[in-house]
Amino acid sequence: MRQSGHHFVYGSLKDYLTGEELPDTDDERFRQQLARLLVEEKGFAKAELEPRLAIETLFNSVFVRSIIDLTVSLNGQRLLILRYGPGSLVTREKPALAAARVLDAACCIPLALVTNGRDAELLETAAGKVLAVGMSAIPDRTRLAMLAVQHPPRPPLVGAERERNLRVLNAFDLEVCCRRKERCGQS
Repeated sequence: MRQSGHHFVYGSLKDYLTGEELPDTDDERFRQQLARLLVEEKGFAKAELEPRLAIETLFNSVFVRSIIDLTVSLNGQRLLILRYGPGSLVTREKPALAAARVLDAACCIPLALVTNGRDAELLETAAGKVLAVGMSAIPDRTRLAMLAVQHPPRPPLVGAERERNLRVLNAFDLEVCCRRKERCGQS
């Protein structure tokens, strides 16, 4: 076991969806459980889940790579993003909403889910309203199809509105190490 930033790395593990080798951390173990839950219990096909999509931003000379843990599609349409992070869900809402609004160049993804592994919130991304709370808020395939009818994808953001959401991601997803208040991976 070694420490990378503020994460313990136990070795490597195989990604449930892709078979790719990934660092084995507590956070990655939960992400893998989440993917397994969506396939084995919630009825999604592996092909409907896209892991680790990224949005890159650069503002005020600060580069941030925001990772979307899972993106869920039905019939080729991205409908839901899932973001995991330990701690308070409230602090995860704004960047999840921003990510859903700008990830897909063709549309605003209508739903976002934030989870810390013990709790979850399902959000609709147009107004940012919480639709459901608790781990039961994670929709199964049938429920997601129904939610997509109630909350269809909107046209993509452009101009200042898109930039505002990218700035939210840049500000919220900047990793600062806990102890020394420096960016992770830097000395």
